[in-house]
Amino acid sequence: MTILPDLGTEILIPVCAIIGIGFSLFQWLLVSKVKLTPGSAASNNSGGGGKNGYGDYLIEEEEGLNDHNVVLKCAEIQNAISEGATSFLFTEYQYVGIFMIAFAILIFVFLGSVEGFSTKSQPCTYDPLKSCKPALATAGFSTISFVLGAVTSVVSGFLGMKIATYANARTTLEARKGVGKAFITAFRSGAVMGFLLAANGLLVLYITINVFKLYYGDDWEGLFESITGYGLGGSSMALFGRVGGGIYTKAADVGADLVGKVERNIPEDDPRNPAVIADNVGDNVGDIAGMGSDLFGSYAESSCAALVVASISSFGINHEFTPMLYPLLVSSVGIIICLITTLFATDFFEIKAVKEIEPALKNQLIISTVLMTVGIAIVSWIALPSSFTIFNFGTQKVVKNWQLFLCVAVGLWAGLIIGFVTEYYTSNAYSPVQDVADSCRTGAATNVIFGLALGYKSVIIPIFAIAVSIFVSFSFAAMYGIAVAALGMLSTIATGLAIDAYGPISDNAGGIAEMAGMSHRIRERTDALDAAGNTTAAIGKGFAIGSAALVSLALFGAFVSRASISTVDVLTPKVFIGLIVGAMLPYWFSAMTMKSVGSAALKMVEEVRRQFNTIPGLMEGTAKPDYATCVKISTDASIKEMIPPGALVMLTPLIVGIFFGVETLSGVLAGSLVSGVQIAISASNTGGAWDNAKKYIEAGVSEHARSLGPKGSDPHKAAVIGDTIGDPLKDTSGPSLNILIKLMAVESLVFAPFFATHGGLLFKIF
Repeated sequence: MTILPDLGTEILIPVCAIIGIGFSLFQWLLVSKVKLTPGSAASNNSGGGGKNGYGDYLIEEEEGLNDHNVVLKCAEIQNAISEGATSFLFTEYQYVGIFMIAFAILIFVFLGSVEGFSTKSQPCTYDPLKSCKPALATAGFSTISFVLGAVTSVVSGFLGMKIATYANARTTLEARKGVGKAFITAFRSGAVMGFLLAANGLLVLYITINVFKLYYGDDWEGLFESITGYGLGGSSMALFGRVGGGIYTKAADVGADLVGKVERNIPEDDPRNPAVIADNVGDNVGDIAGMGSDLFGSYAESSCAALVVASISSFGINHEFTPMLYPLLVSSVGIIICLITTLFATDFFEIKAVKEIEPALKNQLIISTVLMTVGIAIVSWIALPSSFTIFNFGTQKVVKNWQLFLCVAVGLWAGLIIGFVTEYYTSNAYSPVQDVADSCRTGAATNVIFGLALGYKSVIIPIFAIAVSIFVSFSFAAMYGIAVAALGMLSTIATGLAIDAYGPISDNAGGIAEMAGMSHRIRERTDALDAAGNTTAAIGKGFAIGSAALVSLALFGAFVSRASISTVDVLTPKVFIGLIVGAMLPYWFSAMTMKSVGSAALKMVEEVRRQFNTIPGLMEGTAKPDYATCVKISTDASIKEMIPPGALVMLTPLIVGIFFGVETLSGVLAGSLVSGVQIAISASNTGGAWDNAKKYIEAGVSEHARSLGPKGSDPHKAAVIGDTIGDPLKDTSGPSLNILIKLMAVESLVFAPFFATHGGLLFKIF
């Protein structure tokens, strides 16, 4: 028996989710208090005399920047960015919607055919005496949960983008009152997205389980098998969001940087640069909408993997509702813990100086991890029986509740370690990035060499962290342990996303300040916010990759259990060919995405050059560039180019499973996991380090940085080239790879019954 009764679980989970949604709406309300109409600044400021009130207000008067035209200009730019992002996402979702319908039909047909579309009840796999629902039912419900996951994923991404484009100009305007105000605005908007996403994902999953239960009754195995479609839907949308958004943002970014900074010597985000609006739109569709869908996918899949394994363990066999929903309870407590953590950044402590920004964001991670450890301990104590059994490849393994607590905790702390290692390698406060910046003295080639070396080296500690957490959690609780370790890493997803979304918002705020022609001091403040945001974005990617590795392994375990393979033997040729081909897939996928960015950037560079050469008065600032053409180039390129990489990931498991069977497929999954994680971590960190090395030279804070600068010097140009090469690495290939790893695994899991009955055609012929 558990201390927490089933009724308590049924109340606790939805209540936590609703609190999360309520909190995010409250934060949005606070952000919306910053007005984007002129004439309000005086009344805003007159109250708080002293530090953030009158003092700054008078300085604004002296700088002759008082308001009207600046505010109007900010509102106008924000409008352009918001429209661009919305129209791109709508175009993308139209294409993705067609794919979604087609894939849903595929799921239904393949899974329904397992028992020849019969509607009779079947004997259960694990207890032949009982009768379970037919495969046709699982096919139908898997299809429904696939669509639900896909829709939730798309909505998460879209809402995040809306919030970010709503907050960017408000952050810029707040920066006039001081860096603390701007930080709070950007951070709150990030929190809106984080909490909406975490709470929505939890609520939809919980409702789906309860609705499906009305039909399935006591057949929990069938129930949770059909829930796996939820994770598949979430991740397949995330793939297109990540790849499409990544190509969009980087085509614009590379085009804007190469012509603007290197050829024309104009600063970043200069309004004369035709690609500047596309670049800022890209930050929102790639980093925010893509990241949102991606982490939602991880979250959905780790929950699904845990539930599938639990349904064939003692929880599922004895129908214990509370311990069965342990993964959801961990996430519910996570929302409450993150809520408390967020208050530390916005309400308990005030940021007064630039150097306090990065520590404040890092403290978010530490506070949430420490509090969450306590939260998990409480949940494990009240929601689990003191001893239970977990399915372990054909046998039942006895597990104690404290062992399961350790599984979740080890995942949680591994996430923190990965976050901090990433930060060490990508923040310009530490020696790795400073060494990269220093290597720019001798030109771009040495910069590239140092950057690549840094990326490869940054893989070491995260891999050890992942390895330790896999070993510990598997030893304690088999595959279920790994699934809950992944959940532990994602349990603080609301805080992780808040920190992550903060980056693009402050990046946009800087762009708006530059385009609206605000003073140098304000641009300095937004740059400081942005540099911290770069590092936190890298931390967010580290989390996403680490959790993807654990989630993928958990799904792999669930797949092996469902396809009823007892062991995966590397020395059999069937498995080994799968292994070596699987390890190649991340390279093939990266090649596709990198080349897409390259060819789209090429078109962009040509267009930007054409405008500089043919529009008279553009460099002087008397004529306006044609922003719309650049936005169109990015949109067309990303929609066209996201199809082949997406098809590669979605079709590989199907082709391998149908023609080569489940053993080879298990090899492919293991291979892609092992090689994909390495490339993803190194690509993200290399790109992040190059970006911050460039910012380190531009900011010129230390003596060393000034000796390399100023903007436009040779070392700075070398740094810009490095940054430009790193762009597709850190924002397209790297982050999309973690979706490749997860998506192939979850897809194999959903189609496992079909592959087990009808797969392996080639080997059957010979």
